Amino acid sequence: MPTQADSRRSILDAGQRTVAHKGWAAVGLTEILTVAGVPKGSFYYYFDSKDAFGEAMLGEYFTEYLAEMDEIFAQTDLDAGTRLMQYWESWRSTQSLDDCQGKCLAVKLGAEVADLSETLRLALKNGTTGITDRIQSLIDMGLDDGSVSIDSAADVTAQTLYNLWLGASVMAKIQRDISPMDSALALTRHLLQR
Repeated sequence: MPTQADSRRSILDAGQRTVAHKGWAAVGLTEILTVAGVPKGSFYYYFDSKDAFGEAMLGEYFTEYLAEMDEIFAQTDLDAGTRLMQYWESWRSTQSLDDCQGKCLAVKLGAEVADLSETLRLALKNGTTGITDRIQSLIDMGLDDGSVSIDSAADVTAQTLYNLWLGASVMAKIQRDISPMDSALALTRHLLQR
């Protein structure tokens, strides 16, 4: 018999998969619960509202995403610049799946929910700040070990690169072609002087 934690986890996992595919507004709670295999009444046991669910879903998503970043960035046998490029190459391959439908909830939901829900906007802001903070930290390490050279401040470069990749991911979805991410990868190498 599933535990309460299993049921909550099932709802979050089903929500993340469904929302990543269809978007926030197009997905109803009934669909998420059907995919999760959890009775409808269970939802409000775990979440007060769809926004509270979305906040928890994004929190879980960013926790997992940041752990994956930390794994790439922790490879101390590689210089910081190489680790940064591995991250961007990983982004390119992850976002290139499923005809550029991608797996990134920041890409999928950023524009959609920022004006609809302050709760979700803040969850996205907190998660993406964690990402750019890690990128900045690795840029700083790259400056220290000589594997990266930049023409602007590390925080500005980190934010610029993240913005570049978000935009490239959106354009790849629009065009159903990964060439925007190939261009982002080339520009990233140039900005980091790799």
